[in-house]
Amino acid sequence: MNTPDVPPSARSPVQRAAINTAKIVGALAGVAAVLWSLVAVVRLVVAHHVVVLLALAVLGLVIATWGVVREAEKRKAAILEERIRDRARWELVDAMSGTDFENLVADLLRRDGFRDVRRVGRSHDGGVDVVARAADGRPIAVQCKRQAARVGADRVRNLIGAVNGSVYDGHRAVLVTSSVFTGPAARESESRVLLVDRHRLGEWMKGESLKV
Repeated sequence: MNTPDVPPSARSPVQRAAINTAKIVGALAGVAAVLWSLVAVVRLVVAHHVVVLLALAVLGLVIATWGVVREAEKRKAAILEERIRDRARWELVDAMSGTDFENLVADLLRRDGFRDVRRVGRSHDGGVDVVARAADGRPIAVQCKRQAARVGADRVRNLIGAVNGSVYDGHRAVLVTSSVFTGPAARESESRVLLVDRHRLGEWMKGESLKV
């Protein structure tokens, strides 16, 4: 037969003392368990202090290296921006040699996040002056024309032939000029060549990204 619960007010002093003692013992047991866990952790650290110190040292080295790399990347980007700003003015562009113009185009590509940007050798370049890879990995082949005369359809056909050849097969063709294109050149390009004329180049130099 079950004994009915006794209201707290009806308990005897001995019963209340026993209940309080049980609560205190339970709390002390919890504290003891926490202390035992801490002692176990300390023992583990002491027993393997060399491993722990090495792990902390490696972690610190990784964090420091990451910080150095980040700062180096920021400085590199700042130097690139300054180099572009110093040259991306029409009075300078119009007086550039072909090589200087190619270097400017290469730097603009780097600023926009293109990877593996490099100038191609003058001999047997097939009309291609700069190659690079877009952020999504697509390769591009760029022909640069720093000239006052309008760029004709023959230059467009030359570049199309290059990207259809074995060396630059699969590359997106881009033709950049400090001048403008003739009507036949624009029609020849269709969707096969991205044409960047003087106006578009000016916007690119001001900071607008090149969409390929």
